[in-house]
Amino acid sequence: MKTKPVVGVTLGDAAGIGPELVVKALQNAEIRQLATWVLIGDERVLQQGQDAAGSSITYRSIDNVGQVDSADDLYFIDLHNVPANAYTPGQLSVESGKATGETLTYALKVAQNKQLDAVIYAPINKEALHSGGFHFQDELHFFADLLECKEGFSEINVMDNLWVTRVTSHIALKDVSRLVTKERVARIIRFAHTTLTNAGIANPSIAVAALNPHAGDGGLMGMEEIEEIRPAIQEAKQEGINVAGPYPADTIFLRLKTDPFDCLVGMYHDQAQTGMKLMGFNRGVTVSGGLPVVITTPAHGTAFDIAGKGVADPGAMEQAMKLAVRLIG
Repeated sequence: MKTKPVVGVTLGDAAGIGPELVVKALQNAEIRQLATWVLIGDERVLQQGQDAAGSSITYRSIDNVGQVDSADDLYFIDLHNVPANAYTPGQLSVESGKATGETLTYALKVAQNKQLDAVIYAPINKEALHSGGFHFQDELHFFADLLECKEGFSEINVMDNLWVTRVTSHIALKDVSRLVTKERVARIIRFAHTTLTNAGIANPSIAVAALNPHAGDGGLMGMEEIEEIRPAIQEAKQEGINVAGPYPADTIFLRLKTDPFDCLVGMYHDQAQTGMKLMGFNRGVTVSGGLPVVITTPAHGTAFDIAGKGVADPGAMEQAMKLAVRLIG
């Protein structure tokens, strides 16, 4: 069999746009040639995706990845785990959330056993996943627990040539300041350096955003920059990491237009995500970095408002598939 990476693709939350995105992305000849794709989920949900997309895909049904015997075919493993009439497109469903968690568990365990080179998951809904019995802070911590990874992992988003990660993520804004410590900032700078280096970027340049307005104005608006963020940056520099900052967050994305930074380290979720999504909502990819399995997904959600309407843009899904193959290499 011609050598190509074998990559698992899950359909995401059945009530969202995920099934439609998968079908549309696999209509792209360039995407089809990148890997041997193994779709994993419920065949009824895949049919829903084909109906929404207004097109069909040809695939071979198999019981397990061991039955993959052609590099150029598309495969499907039917887990039969979404009961008929268990959900309505565009509405949160406990059954769909439960099936989402089960499907991801199956795919990641297969990848952990080295039968898949990567896993790409279409958008999922955190509330549905939690309601379905998977009680984790977010999917990243779900994956880490499943893969028995205790530390060194974080989300990182990719938009074209810009990588973006953050010191804190899916937590309440009121809790951010106490978690912006020298140790955490330094750890995320190292994580960013390692992740980009592993992706083939030599000596990646990293910009660090401040937490407070005007980068604290010398302590007038907060001491985190002086006591935590700058010392972390200095420590990373002493380790040979190419890092600079902290830069005021309200102008950091303007700076990124002219300064050739490869990565931005933000202090909290929306500080980093808002600017990145404005740069190109339908091109962003989220990488679950620092785990023993390559995992990517579009950097947007399930878009319940347009689910089943056939208008979902597969751009970010295609980019997630391309980046996964790149990270395998």
